[in-house]
Amino acid sequence: MTPADDRQFPAALAPAMAVPFDYAGGDGVDFEPFAAFLSAEETTDWFRAWTGNGELSGDDFRVFGQDGSGGYAAFWLVRPNRALVDQPVVFLGSEGEAGVVARDLGDFLWLLADGLGPWEAATPYERDRVPCPSQELAAIAERFAPGRRRSAAAVIELAAKEFPDFDDTIMELCR
Repeated sequence: MTPADDRQFPAALAPAMAVPFDYAGGDGVDFEPFAAFLSAEETTDWFRAWTGNGELSGDDFRVFGQDGSGGYAAFWLVRPNRALVDQPVVFLGSEGEAGVVARDLGDFLWLLADGLGPWEAATPYERDRVPCPSQELAAIAERFAPGRRRSAAAVIELAAKEFPDFDDTIMELCR
């Protein structure tokens, strides 16, 4: 199955999405994982609403979670002929936030293990928050991305370096 039509969670994503995230009254992780990807229709409806562009489809995204205000975390299918786990993870927030938060699923697992979620990673004004690392998520990251341990800050920095134009790319689609 190609990334374009794959709607099954990768083996490494399912256990991470089963771990509860504690919002802790605003001091924790603002992330609500889904049990499955949004359908193609739901993804297209969301992306059209987010951009205000009824001509777009959501085919380039696999949405797997949201923050408390309705912003979505998704794989962005930007790397042709690459597996879903090799695609970057992005966040498109309800207030217009947009950012690549991890270069691939392995980096995303380490971001979560270090105590940040997609919203926290995509919002630079929140970077001074103190992450709460998770031993359970670290064990999942070590299992599926061994030898790739890095801090959340390093994950975010590497993603921003590789995809510096993501925000501009998305904003060009907006009407």
